[in-house]
Amino acid sequence: MIEQVVTPVTHDLGDFTVRRALPAKARSMVGPFVFVDEFGPAQLDIGGGMDVRPHPHINLSTVTWLFQGAIDHRDSLGTFSTIRPGQVNLMTAGRGIVHSERSPAEERKGGPSLYGMQTWLALPDGREEIDPAFEAITDLPVVEDGCTKAIVVMGELWGRRAATTTHAETIYAEIVLGPGGSIPLEAEADERAVMLVGGEARVDGQPLDLFALTVLKPGATMTLASEDGARVMLLGGEAFPTRRHVWWNFVSSDRERIQQAKEDWRAGRFAKVPGDEEEFIPLPEGAPKTVSYP
Repeated sequence: MIEQVVTPVTHDLGDFTVRRALPAKARSMVGPFVFVDEFGPAQLDIGGGMDVRPHPHINLSTVTWLFQGAIDHRDSLGTFSTIRPGQVNLMTAGRGIVHSERSPAEERKGGPSLYGMQTWLALPDGREEIDPAFEAITDLPVVEDGCTKAIVVMGELWGRRAATTTHAETIYAEIVLGPGGSIPLEAEADERAVMLVGGEARVDGQPLDLFALTVLKPGATMTLASEDGARVMLLGGEAFPTRRHVWWNFVSSDRERIQQAKEDWRAGRFAKVPGDEEEFIPLPEGAPKTVSYP
């Protein structure tokens, strides 16, 4: 029932840890998901915080989902949004967008907590260059019984559909299992995976490794269960017929498009972020890492 287990690369940033499951040598995508980061849980020092300076994206959507804490999002469309648990922030880069992510001032006063997910979804063929857009959705479907609560973040699961925009067929959900809790994992998606981000859980009796991205066999209905309690992310969707290239913060089916984006960022041709115009992350020299959390 388990097709593949992708062990994330761990980045210790001092105050907190980031675990990057995608992209990986073993696998590049699960459905439209081309980048999967889990960060925290962490308690930062008083006065400290996350400060991801303005940086660009193309041909993708970023999805931010928090379990604890808060992040101020600003982008070149003029958007300002404070992300908190229960709210999904979907930023569609399309032909190009710039954004920053920083801990709110009020969070810094007491020492910010950070625990959540940052994922990127590649835009499908023919839609990579759509207009940039942003949305923050809080009215999300909740499926629950006495021992299980699942929030549908994107797509349709368990007969409920989230209002979040999907450019390709996408499923994304947070599942919280109490002791003895269980929930079926539907089989409709072309590709799907689960990530255990807290506690202990198993799929059809097979234990999940903490923070690993566990890719499930297509077409099989399975049951996610926990004896002691767990938090699990379910993600996936339609399989892409064409490869996506990833370089730093740029994703595209066209290598030349990525080269153009590199030149545009170096030359300052991307739009500024209102309210966060003084700083930016420069284009890396040599082989880059994807966006960090300085």
